[in-house]
Amino acid sequence: MRKAVLRFYAELNDFLPPEKQRGSTYSFETEVSVGEVLKDLGVPHTQVDLILVNGRSVDFSYVVRDGDRVSFYPVFEALNIAPLLRVRRHPLRQVRFVLDTHLGELARYLRLLGFDSLYRSDYAEEELVRISVAERRILLTRNAVLLRHKELTHAYWVQATDPKRQLCEVIERFDLSVGVTPLTRQNPELSR
Repeated sequence: MRKAVLRFYAELNDFLPPEKQRGSTYSFETEVSVGEVLKDLGVPHTQVDLILVNGRSVDFSYVVRDGDRVSFYPVFEALNIAPLLRVRRHPLRQVRFVLDTHLGELARYLRLLGFDSLYRSDYAEEELVRISVAERRILLTRNAVLLRHKELTHAYWVQATDPKRQLCEVIERFDLSVGVTPLTRQNPELSR
């Protein structure tokens, strides 16, 4: 039996049972990739931005070896360098969202604060994934299973159930406080 030591950082631990949070040993008999390890543990690949094996960056296809130390880091969307920018008048990054059917009130709040947020109560899962990928929007969802779509690159599992707490969670997670421009965003569905 081969073993690897796994370490998950920040909100990636939310997908793991308490005994596997922060660090654990992963046992395997046959060849397994780090992507398969994530799938086996129920951690959506869309939430992982960086994987280090023995201090070296790897992708999802890396085959885990006996004795490897594997660290998983979450998406670094929350790093806001706007106060440090000196070479451009406006930042290159524009945060845009598409929200699943469980987040209608959150979509309304985000729009009121000036954030480009697509929402319709009849979006199917496949449509949400397509929009997220095609329009480079961050998918906000209450459905953790939705995060497992292989095509997704930017998605976040909203954990709060109260819409006002959801708003605080999203603003904090994506460091949006400096980008708030109240009452400046039209409903994108009406302008299409």
